[in-house]
Amino acid sequence: MKEELKDLHLVVLMGGPGSEREVSLRSGAAVARAFAEGGYRVTPVEVRGTEVSLPSDAGLCINMIHGTFGEDGELQALLEARGVAYTGEGVAGSRLAFDKLASKRCFAAAGVPTPRWEKISAGQNPTLPLPFVVKAPREGSSVGVHIVREASGLEAALEDCASLDREILVEEFVEGRELTVGVVGDRALAIVEIRPHEGFYDYAHKYTKGASEYFCPAPLDAATTSAIQDAALRAHRSLGLEVYSRVDVLLRGDGSLFVLEANTIPGMTETSLLPKAAAAGGTGFLELCEEIASLSLRRFPRK
Repeated sequence: MKEELKDLHLVVLMGGPGSEREVSLRSGAAVARAFAEGGYRVTPVEVRGTEVSLPSDAGLCINMIHGTFGEDGELQALLEARGVAYTGEGVAGSRLAFDKLASKRCFAAAGVPTPRWEKISAGQNPTLPLPFVVKAPREGSSVGVHIVREASGLEAALEDCASLDREILVEEFVEGRELTVGVVGDRALAIVEIRPHEGFYDYAHKYTKGASEYFCPAPLDAATTSAIQDAALRAHRSLGLEVYSRVDVLLRGDGSLFVLEANTIPGMTETSLLPKAAAAGGTGFLELCEEIASLSLRRFPRK
């Protein structure tokens, strides 16, 4: 499939209209640079709204638009309507993984361990006991995520989430180690442990150099490593995903683990975790990009 890639005009889509635009531009620039240095014909395209202008000979769109429009199935549907191949998951898988409420239902049906949760609407109060996490269910990069430890912090958290979505996810707060597992094709990559210098792994910690420490492979025993990778694979498959994702997991002190979500367009910046995990297993950045592109091409009929 690598030879087939060489014959294609690769178009890297980046930016988009959502809250993760700046990160997407960085991811897209890194991927476009890697393909160009690898000898591929590649064109970066900055997307500003929901209109996408492509070169007439675009052979494969490398989708690096995180969050709204790029990760939620909208861009996928637009490209399919034009008959253009693209990287990552299809329309259905993208929509399902992007929606944290729908993902929770899939995890539960597949027996994937996940924190207790409930759905509420704007104006309603949670019934779960404090502490809990309040989330806007259709945002990425920890946008609209609030840990509520005391009742005094609830109103502001609910107001912020209600400004982003008509539905709100309330999730049991789990105190534990923050881990993430990349899944590419049918294999789980090395586990990355994230240790923010303070608070939790929010937007600022994700994209600010030096704000967090990363350990890859995570310092875990073999049995725990295997259990976490297995849970990540089951979460990935429960959503019908085929190409790649990054699954976030919490590990409690008693050894119990909880899957939070799967990200179908994970970051590819200089601080991103999927490339770290791939590198720990001996896969370089360009090789990772090539594998994702090749896996994606298999979903499209050859012309």
